[in-house]
Amino acid sequence: MWSDIEARAMRCGEYIAATGCTVRACAARCGVSKSTVHKDVTERLPAIDPALTERVKAVLDRNLSERHLRGGDATRRKYEKRRRG
Repeated sequence: MWSDIEARAMRCGEYIAATGCTVRACAARCGVSKSTVHKDVTERLPAIDPALTERVKAVLDRNLSERHLRGGDATRRKYEKRRRG
């Protein structure tokens, strides 16, 4: 059972590092919850592969710093779509 969890943590970490996607996108791709992905890459992955953890942390930090911009952009698109009707 633990080997399955470790394998999932590695898959999630490799996917996030390779694509630069969000935790939400990784969760959708892997078929697990956002909480599971986040726990895998922040708590389990450091014990398995510290180098991969650093690459994933860089992506997560970038996504965190851009989050407010993505939210504003989504809101702008929403209201433009309503205006065009």
